[in-house]
Amino acid sequence: MNARQILFGRAKSSLLVLFLSISAATGGASSADSALLERHGKRDVRLHDPSTIVKCRNDYWLFATGPGVSSWRSKDLVHWERGPRVFTTPPPWTTNVVAGHRGYFWAPDIVQHANRYWLYYSVSKFGQNISAIGPASNSTLDPADPVYGWTDHGIVIESRRTNNFNAIDPAVAKTPDGDLWLSFGSFWSGIKLVQLDAASGKPRSNSPVYSIAFTNAIEAPFIYYRDRFFYLFVNWDRCCRGTNSTYNIRIGRSSDITGPYLDKEGTDLAYGGGTLLLGTDGAFIGPGHAGIFAEERRFWFSAHFYDGMDRGASKLAIRPLAWGTDGWPVLRPIDPEASGDLKTDSNQ
Repeated sequence: MNARQILFGRAKSSLLVLFLSISAATGGASSADSALLERHGKRDVRLHDPSTIVKCRNDYWLFATGPGVSSWRSKDLVHWERGPRVFTTPPPWTTNVVAGHRGYFWAPDIVQHANRYWLYYSVSKFGQNISAIGPASNSTLDPADPVYGWTDHGIVIESRRTNNFNAIDPAVAKTPDGDLWLSFGSFWSGIKLVQLDAASGKPRSNSPVYSIAFTNAIEAPFIYYRDRFFYLFVNWDRCCRGTNSTYNIRIGRSSDITGPYLDKEGTDLAYGGGTLLLGTDGAFIGPGHAGIFAEERRFWFSAHFYDGMDRGASKLAIRPLAWGTDGWPVLRPIDPEASGDLKTDSNQ
């Protein structure tokens, strides 16, 4: 073996060692990222803007942004499959609000009230406040039930260029007395709140529109009641940019649904307050559109996030939620060793 062959052999050995080192490091990082996403409750469901989870008979349901309003169903909150679209044909009024609207609906939310499921959804143009929110109702979510069928109820609230608010991102809250309230809003002058008529699902004729939260980039409100307090969840910053998304979820609470909502430091959310609940964590990027589902004294927190291991695809996350001794919500990671936690499927 001559000198050139010896040098070449040594170079190959060095390259092989370098390749194996990089592969081991990459594999380790990938495993760590996968474990992190599992702790955050990742589900292999590609969706954006998930609604609150509701239950119909033995199935869990949620709805999301998409053509006709997309739906998803599950038996166990882990494995999800697509359900039918809410609308096969868009309601005629949508093109009167947004010219050329083609049936792509944003950020729905759903509540069960008076033996019906009320779904609120929005139509809009990206980056504009030419928008409207509408409700549809159904007596069941089971498409196999003979009485299944969505009834659209027209416009709940609308915004135009002349308004200082944006009528998107609806979320329905139900008080202990059974009253219904609708929070909504995105950018412009922030998050709004209006009381709904319990029979029609539309704003009460005498209800003012309350301003409950504001900062320069805010949207996706959600209100949840527990133990004398209404908790307001909102998103700050920017969505829809994949791995470059900066969404994060902030919270405040109030003893009155109309506010003021104060964060843990006592700052009013209407004046820029908001305690960080959940933000980017490694490959778990830009969480948004909070929801809480309670069953058998357990609470589950849902949101979407951008998957840093899948080129920023938007996916569903569901994880346990607890309540601290001070009453504030605390997010718990999925614990693979805990029998009561919802685990991801090892084959997913």
